[in-house]
Amino acid sequence: MSVTATSIRRAPVKKERPAPTARTAIYRNAAGHDLGTVDLEPTIFGLEPNLAVLHQVVTAQLAAARAGTQSTKTRAEVRGGGAKPFAQKGTGRARQGSSRSPSMIGGGIALGPKPRSYRQHTPKKMVRLALLSALSDRAIVGRIAVIDDWAITEPKTKDAATILRKLRLAEQSVLIVVSHEEVEVARSFANIPNAQLTTYSELSAHDVLRFDWLLFSDRTLPKSTDDFSNTHLIEDLDEDGVLKEDPKPAAKAAPAKKAPAAKAEAPAKKAAPKAEAVAEPAVTEAAVTDEADTGTEAEEDDADA
Repeated sequence: MSVTATSIRRAPVKKERPAPTARTAIYRNAAGHDLGTVDLEPTIFGLEPNLAVLHQVVTAQLAAARAGTQSTKTRAEVRGGGAKPFAQKGTGRARQGSSRSPSMIGGGIALGPKPRSYRQHTPKKMVRLALLSALSDRAIVGRIAVIDDWAITEPKTKDAATILRKLRLAEQSVLIVVSHEEVEVARSFANIPNAQLTTYSELSAHDVLRFDWLLFSDRTLPKSTDDFSNTHLIEDLDEDGVLKEDPKPAAKAAPAKKAPAAKAEAPAKKAAPKAEAVAEPAVTEAAVTDEADTGTEAEEDDADA
């Protein structure tokens, strides 16, 4: 009696991950004074880093940065080679039809590289998870700092270098996250070699991992996972730094009920056509005058006769 082995299919096992952990970051001002610590959002900075997803996303980001412009010429693109290089027979050599064959010196390249794109398709959820994993990794090792205000009113590299020195970050590489409105801050840090600027909407897992420190401000520190859903938008603040409240949308008026359509009245019966009366020709004053003149002329003719 023979027993045949059967394969057992099992459903994928979902790995149970620990709950997010509450973590803190260094909180200082532009003068370098410690202001205590700031609580980080656990759903962003308190996750267990998913190393597999992080590796795949970073690899895809590095691949997408490749230019892919290398190129070689095939035998059809190399100049020359139109004439047969030597006779078909009698030379003792292998027959050749073109001097630009890949087997000939100066010929084309067989199966050489051509311009191409190395970009890999990565799902948005994986990109988001990789970014959160990178931010959580920086929080675990304590390499996240938050500044309350930049105190920069005009573009000046000296002021930016002074801030990094007072924050004790001048000798390490720093990734500074600024908003689109902080133009003076971006221009101040632009010429500092160990500082790299990025906007809130351009954060990537690769940039977070390749720098020693990650520097946020009160305005760019993420507060919710919704900030990383699609586009990283910053809430609009007025001149006093107060959040602008969007006006409440006006309540939609209830649609007016349509009046019931009136029943179409029965078409009135057409009256029978009446016999038109024969109109007598109207006698005008001009016609009477003409007749009177005609009668006078006739009497005068009779009198002459």
